[in-house]
Amino acid sequence: VQLVESGGGLVQAGGSLRLSCAASGTILSISAMGWYRQAPGKQRELVATITSAGSTNYANYADSVKGRFTISRDNAKNTVYLQMNSLKPEDTAVYYCVITQGSDYWGQGTQVTVSS
Repeated sequence: VQLVESGGGLVQAGGSLRLSCAASGTILSISAMGWYRQAPGKQRELVATITSAGSTNYANYADSVKGRFTISRDNAKNTVYLQMNSLKPEDTAVYYCVITQGSDYWGQGTQVTVSS
């Protein structure tokens, strides 16, 4: 399984970015998809996850991004998205997508930089 992330970049505080992560390879049944981030000198932390049960998606968010970030998935495209609004300088980090299909598979990371 390979994950390709896109959508990172430099944005001013208050701006928006949309991250995408497309999975390819042997895709059988993805149980969960999510995003983590790691800022310089800090541990990797959960941003948001999304799981599917039938036609219903369940999203979970870190308190620091609730109300500003929205995670979604397109199962037909094996893709997970992270819409980030009202960005703050403290959101600056490398963002990693992860999918769970038996094991966890990680993307290579995409840099998000929010200037003040």
